[in-house]
Amino acid sequence: MIVRSLLVFFFALISGYTLAADVSGMRLRSNPQYTRAVFEISGPVQYKLFGLKNPERLVLDIAQTDLRGDIRPITNGLGVLKAVRTGRQSPRGVRVVFDLNQAIDPKSFLLVPTEDTGFRLVVDLYPKGAAPAAIKTVEQVRATGTARDVVVAIDAGHGGQDPGATGRSGTREKDVTLKIARALADLIDREPGMQAKLIRDGDYFVPLRSRFAKAREAKADLFVSIHADAFQDRSVRGSSVFILSNSGATSEAANWLARSENKADLVGGVTLDDKDATLAAVLLDLSQGATLEASNEVASHVLNSLARVGKTHKRFVERAGFAVLRSPDVPSVLVETAFISNPDEERRLRDPKHRAALAQAIFKGVRGYFFSSPPPGTWLADNARAEEHVVSTGETLSAIASRHQISLNALRSANGLATDSVQAGRVLRIPAS
Repeated sequence: MIVRSLLVFFFALISGYTLAADVSGMRLRSNPQYTRAVFEISGPVQYKLFGLKNPERLVLDIAQTDLRGDIRPITNGLGVLKAVRTGRQSPRGVRVVFDLNQAIDPKSFLLVPTEDTGFRLVVDLYPKGAAPAAIKTVEQVRATGTARDVVVAIDAGHGGQDPGATGRSGTREKDVTLKIARALADLIDREPGMQAKLIRDGDYFVPLRSRFAKAREAKADLFVSIHADAFQDRSVRGSSVFILSNSGATSEAANWLARSENKADLVGGVTLDDKDATLAAVLLDLSQGATLEASNEVASHVLNSLARVGKTHKRFVERAGFAVLRSPDVPSVLVETAFISNPDEERRLRDPKHRAALAQAIFKGVRGYFFSSPPPGTWLADNARAEEHVVSTGETLSAIASRHQISLNALRSANGLATDSVQAGRVLRIPAS
């Protein structure tokens, strides 16, 4: 017998939902690998899956829920399914019975809301023995010791005696940035193969140069500095993403070479102590060139992701000489989450749900970059998988490509499509952008 129970208290905590929900719809899709059932629900739920024999059935019990939509029984079969029956479970709950034409291995997971969808409970039905290996948990990944985590250093701007910008209602930048940084760190730490390092985890001041120095000490693969901008014109609004300007990189290179205490560890253990000034400058220039290129790529991913949460101040990655971005060998980006000087954006920054959405957007951008360019020797380099997209009725290939921030040609190529025609229910492979 297969028994699985999930309690998603985390989603209740961050979203303000209670563990009681309505089931408003069910969609079924099938492809050669598996059959998928997607339940539209109004909030996080407690559920249980168990199998029955003679005949083969899978039962899904969703506790503390009611049927609110028109969910009609399915009797004409689909994939591994013969039929699907739904009913109420006493005292309060929904029971779904999947009648099967063969033995299966089920997989299930809960999806949190996006811009276009609410909570969804997904049940995948694989023919026996055909299910993919379970994705390792963060703890399992770190216990193996065979490949290291990607390390992301997260810098909450300002702190301590430096409050940063202050909004008209008294919101302090240092408080907002710390809350977003903690939420982002939590998302990263829950992602297998990734680990967060908070530069500050309290209300205290860290000197600017010490911030990227801490990232280098942690052997970070990326440094993300989080801020909330201010401007004298209170109507100015929108998120921005910055990387180091070329002039800032050049001046930092000169400073870096001039400081004897930094000459021993340029990048990857390469020492500059035994190099003449010209060769050392060339090596540092090469290192910075690669770092800036990677920084720009990360920043583009993050900016595109933030554009889905709200307005962006500019449609392109900006460059500036921020001191915290001046590490020569750690790709670094600075995210201005909003203009705290704008009353409407200040109000949104005070909203935990909006801060969670900002953290999620930054996370998606960072995750997208590392999935497309995983550092060698990391767990992601061996285990990062392409995303999948189940085509809904009425969706076009061009709309799907736009949604996942990839080109139409890349989407066609990844799925062997000769035309832009695609059937509802098909599972498309989404290549890394």
